[in-house]
Amino acid sequence: MRLVFASVLICCALTAQQAQNPSPMVEHTREHRRLPEQHPEGRREKLELGTLFLPAGVQVGAPILFFFHGGTWLPEVAAARNRMAVAAVQAGAGSAAYARLFENPRRFPALLREAETKTGIRFGRVVLGGWSAGCGAIRQILQDPESYSHIGAVLLIDGIHTGYVDGKPGPLESTIETGNLRIWVQLGRDAMAGRKRVLITHSEIFPGTFASTTETADYLVAQLGLKRRAVVRWGPMGMQQLSEARVGSLTLIGYAGNSAPDHVDQLHSLPAFLRWMR
Repeated sequence: MRLVFASVLICCALTAQQAQNPSPMVEHTREHRRLPEQHPEGRREKLELGTLFLPAGVQVGAPILFFFHGGTWLPEVAAARNRMAVAAVQAGAGSAAYARLFENPRRFPALLREAETKTGIRFGRVVLGGWSAGCGAIRQILQDPESYSHIGAVLLIDGIHTGYVDGKPGPLESTIETGNLRIWVQLGRDAMAGRKRVLITHSEIFPGTFASTTETADYLVAQLGLKRRAVVRWGPMGMQQLSEARVGSLTLIGYAGNSAPDHVDQLHSLPAFLRWMR
């Protein structure tokens, strides 16, 4: 977890050189629960990118999750609890580092074939998941029409970012760059129509040097014509939910918190988020 906490301050940057402004906030009201590190029984295989984990008892036709950022053991725990395979991929800091992994559009289909070849299993639904900077890999993968067509579900955990048109926010409603958000609008429309299953979460963290997940969520709400309603309830790992929008197979959820522990809360909620997407 040392790597996870260290990466919180810079992992969401649009480029590896563009660090966010660390939040000065420390919040002590919520519990900020953490999953204990575990290593479930199963089979592990090294892939050209990342590590594949096949939990004990997972059979032909099971879903496979490609999860970007957030370590290896935690996605494995989440996969075991949800009876699915997982390939966990780490690329360091910054969403650009993750996007670069898939600049070649053939790389993701090859990664899926490699996973099936090494396990001898034909997987069912293909799920992409990412936390924070890891969402950069998902954005890049979905740019390829062939890859897009093979994806059945997408989980975006506090990680949809973009830049500001003038390079800085505000002073009130900021003008954000929309190029990086077009694929999320397309994905959202397909989810609303039931063609994909999508879960998007965001916090209240304000990076300062690039647009927050709150601002990008606001943009998606406007572009998709969603109605977001205020909600006050407890979420997984002691998080406090503030809002939600649900249409078809699209769910967008906002959580309280603008500190590093609030960001990590969402990663540790991965088992619950996957359960919601089944």
